[in-house]
Amino acid sequence: MLEAPELTDVAKLPLAPKNPLRYRHQLRALRSLIDGHQELLDAGGPVTRMVLGPKWLFPAAVLIASPQGARDVLGRTDEIADRGGVTSTVQMRRLMGGNLLDLPHHEWLPRRRALQPMFTKQRVPRYAGHMAAAAQALVDGWCDGVTVDLDTECRALTLRALGRSVLGLDLDARADTIGPALRTALSWIADRAVRPVNLPQWVPTPGQQRARRANATLHHLAAEILTAVRADPDRDAPLVRALISATDPHTGQPLSDDDICHELVLFILAGHDTTSTTLTYSLWALGRHPAIQDQVFNEVSALGNRPLTPDDVPRLGHTVRVLHEALRLCPPGAGTPRLLNRDLSVDGYRLEAGTVAIVSFYAMHRDPYLWDRPLTFDPDRFLPERSEGRSRWQYLPFGGGPRSCIGDHFAMLEATLALATIIRAVRIESLKDDFPLATPFTVVAAEPVDARVHARTSN
Repeated sequence: MLEAPELTDVAKLPLAPKNPLRYRHQLRALRSLIDGHQELLDAGGPVTRMVLGPKWLFPAAVLIASPQGARDVLGRTDEIADRGGVTSTVQMRRLMGGNLLDLPHHEWLPRRRALQPMFTKQRVPRYAGHMAAAAQALVDGWCDGVTVDLDTECRALTLRALGRSVLGLDLDARADTIGPALRTALSWIADRAVRPVNLPQWVPTPGQQRARRANATLHHLAAEILTAVRADPDRDAPLVRALISATDPHTGQPLSDDDICHELVLFILAGHDTTSTTLTYSLWALGRHPAIQDQVFNEVSALGNRPLTPDDVPRLGHTVRVLHEALRLCPPGAGTPRLLNRDLSVDGYRLEAGTVAIVSFYAMHRDPYLWDRPLTFDPDRFLPERSEGRSRWQYLPFGGGPRSCIGDHFAMLEATLALATIIRAVRIESLKDDFPLATPFTVVAAEPVDARVHARTSN
């Protein structure tokens, strides 16, 4: 049973135990959000502390992979555990502007209040109108027996759907520009986040110049989208129009054009990296588990050959469970950091003010103490009868607490329609036994994910 941290006298708790690995090993492992973090947790337990230097140079870091620890850090509604204060989000804000991901608590709260109504379960179906059509167009372009890179194909699919359904702009021709710009900007942010000392941003190093050019490309696109929507009242761009009309319900304050562009860049990032990786992993996993793939095919085939709509999702339960299992094994974010502004009780330990607390979703999702056969791809583990008694804090593919992903319903709706549409049209045969992962910022495929596609004869 999870405990309420407010009932604990924090001063009487012991500090989180120091990690026993050698200093250089800790430093190297802390930079690797998947394998390195798992090494640290294997050596130090589910709450483990790294002291890598004087606090003014490198704050203490505590890695957390327990449901209680996740709740204690992420479940707070105040600024005590603040995402906006950690190095990675500070670097993102300096380069890409303030958005829901990187704003400090006092700025994030009014922004979240303003944007939350856009992403209710009742409203997100308005934004998903083109996803099934984009997925159908994708598979219509595949020849029977052709080998494709699932990662490249899913990136093209999600970018096309995002552009046509919510931004009011055809992004197909921009794919070769948007992807590299995002990777360049995010890699620069991640690199600076793990260095104790960085040159000021105004120093024109080649890396900083590349990052600024990449950011300028993304914000120029966002400004172009906003200008086009304002100029054409008939343009089908529901998400952009929602951003334009959004106001803080407490103050009535709307977003500035700069604020809107910062959020549009974040939505492009989420649509290009996170949803596409979830689809890629799901298709790869189905390509390795033909029986599970057949269950998805049978489920969606029962709906007929017509285009799928959001109204069909309640009848696609197995497809949704496949996505949940993909998100368990390959969460879009490997973890999330918080800067603690005062001492905090975390799973029975005291974490001192100034500590960076990192909740590892990836490790928690694969913990054998929390999951039966954790490395086995088993969508039915998310059946209601098998989910009874499971802590909601042990499965956090979209984060947890007030700063969880605002677009989780939208992402799941789009991914469900896309996956069902693709599997109804083709059979996937994965050509790789392992899914290569990298974490330049979010979790992505590290190399091509090749698969052979076969047209379904019933179509």
